[in-house]
Amino acid sequence: MPLNFARRLVGAERSAADDRLLGTTLAFVAGAMNAGGFLAVHQYTSHMTGIVSAMADNLAIGSIDVVGAGLVALTAFVAGAACSAVMVNFGRRRALRSVFAAPLLLEALLLILFGLLGARLAGMAALFVPLTVVLLCFIMGLQNALITKLSHGEIRTTHVTGIVTDIGIELGKMLYWNGPSDSTLAPVRMNPARLAGLAMLAGAFAIGALVGALAFRHAGYVATVPLAAILVMLASVPAVDDVLAALRGRP
Repeated sequence: MPLNFARRLVGAERSAADDRLLGTTLAFVAGAMNAGGFLAVHQYTSHMTGIVSAMADNLAIGSIDVVGAGLVALTAFVAGAACSAVMVNFGRRRALRSVFAAPLLLEALLLILFGLLGARLAGMAALFVPLTVVLLCFIMGLQNALITKLSHGEIRTTHVTGIVTDIGIELGKMLYWNGPSDSTLAPVRMNPARLAGLAMLAGAFAIGALVGALAFRHAGYVATVPLAAILVMLASVPAVDDVLAALRGRP
């Protein structure tokens, strides 16, 4: 990956095109993690809607232990989002080049940890499943908060509900007929660039899920290594820039 391209893609100075490209890459990673995690623990960890709904259902039938497990998963997701916000705000206050790179490096480290957990604890379901769910929910919250802050709330990568909704909105604009009675108002227009970006996000998540499922099925937990490598490649250049700048600034 060219150095200047890496600096721009994950740097503090950003464009809408940079946001879309990084979001598409992270959507692929999230789709792969979500699918691989499901094969590992038979539970999706990228969206909290299903977890909260399952908590309510199990509370109604008295399955308190399941409600507790859902609450732990939800708390892990929130904790991941909070961690990402702390890291981004810390970097912004200090004008770091790695303001958005640091959470990606943490995500890569946690992905490797997920792979190690799987390799070591897969036969101990009572311990492995809850630890894996907590770890994956934390990672998803971390990534979703990062891309949300980076894109000023325009992009989500860990679930497709909002993406598909926005695609429907743009298609509705395309289908709307600006009739003569609307002549005094601004015309309703579809945003082709936004629609293309949303389609790329949804497609990247789906392709990532397929690749992640196949990789996990055939390679096992080592499939986390390429995903972590993608994140490291994205984030390493701004992080190294900050380290070198700090070294040069020493007396």
